[in-house]
Amino acid sequence: MIFWRVKSLDTILATAEKKSLHRSLGVWQLTLLGVGAIIGTGIFVLTAEAAQKAGPGMMIAFVIAGFVCAVAALCYSELSSMVPVSGSAYTYSYAVLGELIAWVVGWALILEYSVAAGAVAVGWSGYFVGLLNHSDLGIEIPFALANGPFAGGIINLPAVAICILVTSLLVIGTRESAAFNAVLVAVKIAALSVFIALALPVSDINHFEPFLPLGTSGVVAAAASIFFAYVGFDAVSTAAEETKNPQRNLPIALVGSLMLCTVFYLLVSAGVIGAVGAQPLIDAAGEGLAPGSTLMAEQCSLLAAAGEQPVVCSQEALAHVLRQIGWEKAGNLIGLAAFLALPSVILMMLFGQTRIFFVMSRDGLLPEVLSHVHPRFKTPHIVTLITGMVVTLTAAFLPVGKLANISNSGTLFAFLVVALTVMILRVKDKKRIRPFKTPAIWLIGPLAITGCIILFLFLPLDAKLVFPIWTAIGLVFYFLYGYRKSHVLLGIDTPSGGENLIEPIRSLADCDEGNGAKENNPAP
Repeated sequence: MIFWRVKSLDTILATAEKKSLHRSLGVWQLTLLGVGAIIGTGIFVLTAEAAQKAGPGMMIAFVIAGFVCAVAALCYSELSSMVPVSGSAYTYSYAVLGELIAWVVGWALILEYSVAAGAVAVGWSGYFVGLLNHSDLGIEIPFALANGPFAGGIINLPAVAICILVTSLLVIGTRESAAFNAVLVAVKIAALSVFIALALPVSDINHFEPFLPLGTSGVVAAAASIFFAYVGFDAVSTAAEETKNPQRNLPIALVGSLMLCTVFYLLVSAGVIGAVGAQPLIDAAGEGLAPGSTLMAEQCSLLAAAGEQPVVCSQEALAHVLRQIGWEKAGNLIGLAAFLALPSVILMMLFGQTRIFFVMSRDGLLPEVLSHVHPRFKTPHIVTLITGMVVTLTAAFLPVGKLANISNSGTLFAFLVVALTVMILRVKDKKRIRPFKTPAIWLIGPLAITGCIILFLFLPLDAKLVFPIWTAIGLVFYFLYGYRKSHVLLGIDTPSGGENLIEPIRSLADCDEGNGAKENNPAP
């Protein structure tokens, strides 16, 4: 049965060893990669959506989402230290649950990274427009050209522009952009630190009442949406094959980046609530308006015309809060920080996408042409352009909340599979060396699975429907190509033409070393 067409862990490790990626990333680079991928649109933009769904209770929502990610991270840590190769959840599920499930997981990761990049682009657009509006340049982008149809506009041109720019940069070469990753992470952390320092001291305890205006269901719904704020830590595991001492460095980077970001998120959300309040907009029936809906956009327009703009209506929530409490220039600086730093998150998402395509192509499930190298730039230009096109189209027409929810649906499935895989391996392969063992796996694993299922059920209906539709499309591709071309089926352990697949990824790995990275493996 194809469901149980398994590529054993020993074969995966042997394949990676024969056609391995260059190990050049240390724990510091990995942690920065994780923080850089995590801190982005989720906290800079989705704070407004969380407030609309949960009000001040969004602080609990951050804890819930962070907890689900934490237990999933512990499962990721065991697998990534035990099987330090590229491919993340796709590779792990291939070894345990079989090729068909692995394909579905890989296809879900494509949904995660591609749509997430689009969400970050839309979030960047909001800060870019706000920055222009509050600058002395006198430039104002028309509303219809800075928002998609769901927000009452026509097309989000700034989001389109940044997607095209980042895609072009990745096609031309990533060394220059990745060299600034550490700097951009520092910019984001500095921006959030400034916000916390200015907002918390002026907090009013009365702004926290009512704490749960839409009840506990609103809190869980908010957690399902702002789960996106934590997405990205698994990008660390996609670089497992390029990590020095992965048994030690991967668990530290995974858990460390997650804990660091959780602390910032709680402090930032407390600052937003305490400084200006975070009560949701409700309809005549007392129900909260759906974020990203046309009705919500109309209500926000009416309030803006009356001179009011609650934080739930803002597309640049953190900058908006600082301007509301009298820190106009600091608000502009927050906007500038988001403007400068969010493109790096888009780059990291597309970067992770190339890893998934690379490994699936190495297994024969996708055509090797997707990983062909540009003769001049030595980058996987075909897969980058295809992914960039999809990201650009989603960012052009969909609001950030819908994109985040769609991305979450794929991510939650991948996390669930990882937790299931760890538990199955504990039974099937007890003797295998585990440099990092998930503590209390029979508690942590079920908690991760249950948490993922609950958050998925609380996603909006359209997001829940996208995942099975996307999966069905993926299965069509699988049975038309991957089912017959699988290297496991054909008895091929390593791909032909492997050098062409490896070289661009080597250069990407070298880039992630940051400033001072050396070209240890120059392209021929």
